Amino acid sequence: MAGVSEDAIRDYVGAFAGTDVQVASQANGAPEMAWGDTFFIYDPDRNLEGPGRFPFATIVTQDYGDFDKLSNLNRPGVFRLNVGVSKETFRTLFPDKGEHEFAALDQLMPHPVYGKSHWISVVNPSEATFERVKPLLGEAYEIAKGRIERKRIGRDGGA
Repeated sequence: MAGVSEDAIRDYVGAFAGTDVQVASQANGAPEMAWGDTFFIYDPDRNLEGPGRFPFATIVTQDYGDFDKLSNLNRPGVFRLNVGVSKETFRTLFPDKGEHEFAALDQLMPHPVYGKSHWISVVNPSEATFERVKPLLGEAYEIAKGRIERKRIGRDGGA
């Protein structure tokens, strides 16, 4: 089963218009804990700051202490793609609150921490699973785009 690389995911999502792809590093002031993680942020004017730079998808490459360790990302070559989807989509994908093996590779499942906020995740997606995730990435992008557009309208008074 061939997997999709982090770079291939960055290339795919980074092609969405107005998307800023930020790989956390010491050079860009990210906390050391996040170095190597990728954040996909809809920021068409490249002017969002602080909490306004909320990602619609992420790639996480390591466990975050006791807070987020269920995916066992500290294994060599393991990463998790996370995507924020609508409540409706989340319920369609996961209609019950069944148990999930969060460390399993190539399984679409709720995010181990942010599932309650309608985030889905997959550890080391295969090509086939990434094809299933592509429309979910598109939905997450549209949600983020709508959020920014609503803020613009509010700020500009609809002008």
